[in-house]
Amino acid sequence: MKKLKRLACIFSCAALIMSALILFTQPASAENVSGAKAKILYEAGAGQVIFSQNADRRMPIASITKTMGLLLWAEDIDSGKLKLEDKIKASTYASSAEGSVIWLEPGEELTAAELLEAVIVSSANDACIALAEHSAGSEEQFVKRMNARAKELGMNDTHYSNCVGFDDSLHYSTAHDIAIVTAELMKHDVYRGWFLTWMDYLRGGETQLVNTNKLIRSYDGVLGGKTGTTDNAGCCLAECAERGDMRLVSVVLGCDDDDERFSATKELLDYGFGSFEKFTPDVDYTKLKTIPITRGVVEETKPIISEQGKECVIRKGRAADVKYEYTFVETCEAPVKKGQFMGEYLVTLDGAEVFRSEIVCKEDIPKLSFWRCLQMIWREIFS
Repeated sequence: MKKLKRLACIFSCAALIMSALILFTQPASAENVSGAKAKILYEAGAGQVIFSQNADRRMPIASITKTMGLLLWAEDIDSGKLKLEDKIKASTYASSAEGSVIWLEPGEELTAAELLEAVIVSSANDACIALAEHSAGSEEQFVKRMNARAKELGMNDTHYSNCVGFDDSLHYSTAHDIAIVTAELMKHDVYRGWFLTWMDYLRGGETQLVNTNKLIRSYDGVLGGKTGTTDNAGCCLAECAERGDMRLVSVVLGCDDDDERFSATKELLDYGFGSFEKFTPDVDYTKLKTIPITRGVVEETKPIISEQGKECVIRKGRAADVKYEYTFVETCEAPVKKGQFMGEYLVTLDGAEVFRSEIVCKEDIPKLSFWRCLQMIWREIFS
């Protein structure tokens, strides 16, 4: 009996020690994450910011620039405009690129797949320019496509002046904008194997490619990402990881060194996976009250929530504490258009917004004109 009690005591102590270790290896909050001049943690599926610090500050972004190029090429592959087996000839301009390169010779031909792998795995500038020229005729025209796509994605604090990420006063983005384009890029599976490739070879083994993203070898659930380093940008990293139904994007900009960007990214991702969960807000349809319509063909209408059943992210174990608010306009005057604003559905936790959606009219409601009134009377008499 004494032995059993002693074993029970040992197991209890061990459990306490393990709990303490877990507690102290997880950051209590993202504010404790060290390093980076700007950072963000973003849930890609919900499009929700979990944590941000200086995330809207415009900053140089180095080779993280290439995420936009990779997105455009993925979309070109999906549409058939670009094929992985396409032969691409390097121009003199592409082969003159500096920094990280695969030493393309003018006139040398490689496939689109080989050049894409060089961009993803080793961030090759010459390969990136060759792909840009092939896709749009010139780097300048491709950069115009990059800027146009950024606007479409709502990246309003981003402007590209080159396709590789060289420092330039007119070349900048934000941690928030990078999270948006990274999340969009990771929807495409065509690059998945390359993002997780640590080492490979081109030209029959003559050229070695080594991935600059160390986290692909160690972080559980990692899907890949993009590094970037220049004198002005410092060390940067956009990383995406997935566990269960959570897909998180971490972006850190302006780190002092290589180790800092990886440790800061790991801490942000750990914080997200350890502290948050997906949550789908409930809708109480009895709370959707009828709205009076003046001068319309109907006297009232019951609106709908424009976005419902959409997943969001909350702190783990806090679903029971979520609050719901329904607000409505007092009345609407006809004509009323389908989708017209009639109120708001707000979901909060501890006073902070979790989810928001408009409450809208579900149909067109014409104005009651003299002739419409006569038609209704005539129909009523002879029905």
